[in-house]
Amino acid sequence: MTTTDTAHPVTGDRERLLGMLFGFFPAQVLQTVARLDVAEHLAAGPLTATELAVRTGTDPDAQYRLLRAASVLGLVELTVDGTVSLTPDGALLRRGEPGSLGRLAMLFCGEKTWRSWGELAQSVRTGEPAWERVTGTSTFAAFDDDPELSATFTEAMAEGTRGAVPGVVASADLTGVATLADIGGGNGTLLAGILAAHPDLRGILFDSPSGLGDADEVLTAAGVADRCETAGGDFFTEVPTADAYVVKSVLHDWDDERCRRILAAVRAAIGDDGALFVVEPVLPREPGELADRQITLMSDLNMLVCTGGKERTSDEFAALFTASGFTLESVTACPPPTGYSVLRARPA
Repeated sequence: MTTTDTAHPVTGDRERLLGMLFGFFPAQVLQTVARLDVAEHLAAGPLTATELAVRTGTDPDAQYRLLRAASVLGLVELTVDGTVSLTPDGALLRRGEPGSLGRLAMLFCGEKTWRSWGELAQSVRTGEPAWERVTGTSTFAAFDDDPELSATFTEAMAEGTRGAVPGVVASADLTGVATLADIGGGNGTLLAGILAAHPDLRGILFDSPSGLGDADEVLTAAGVADRCETAGGDFFTEVPTADAYVVKSVLHDWDDERCRRILAAVRAAIGDDGALFVVEPVLPREPGELADRQITLMSDLNMLVCTGGKERTSDEFAALFTASGFTLESVTACPPPTGYSVLRARPA
């Protein structure tokens, strides 16, 4: 042992770091199983690896190797008779299922996001998102130009929202609100849940025309289409008039200047007695409180490399509200398991 080795013995948890180092391998297994619709094909019952390869249009040997890895991850079960069956965890990769994560896997581990994360160091050096540098276009322009990617994004956001609906409903006091506008509401998953919980409430779903996705089907399936209108537009310039507004998972996509533009558009439309509900993760102020916020911190870096946005503390949100003509009234953490909070603001 050298003098240096004696002075600086290795005490770190090497196995924990190795787990993180190899962490992207399982992530790609998840997204590939989702992209090939393996869970959809297995939903009706077990298949052999060869049968599954035919249905997914894949190489039989490579398909088996994927399934073998997926079995170790608990997504499928390989049996001694050569068949493959879906596990409960694997079923979470099916489209449209409660708790589904398949489109999130495809979005976050898809080619454009994947390449952007590969440029994290450059984004840290410059403070600029990597997405445009590696793809040649901005994130949301890419969604507008690619219907398949746009559909994946819309459904991925819906997947993330489904589990948050009960917490938002419990945390947002809509007493006295007759009409609620969901700004940047995607296909209406959140608004449908809120309207279902408030039978006397009317809704306005507002997003870009491509961002609305399958909103008509979502609202109809929830039984609230007769109480909700949809409108396409640009939330940087103008939004519909309503008594109250909800803005979920939108502000973290953008830098402060563009957040102020979104909030200013809401301020121009809202009445003096209106209410604004922003639904986002809220980072704690103190570093010692970050230990259980890993998902939010990883999301913060995802915003850095993909959109130029960020996750924020309550103080940072308060500053955005003040600069846009609002006053932050309260921050209510949604009940577990969601990591969101509802920030309520009123016109200043």
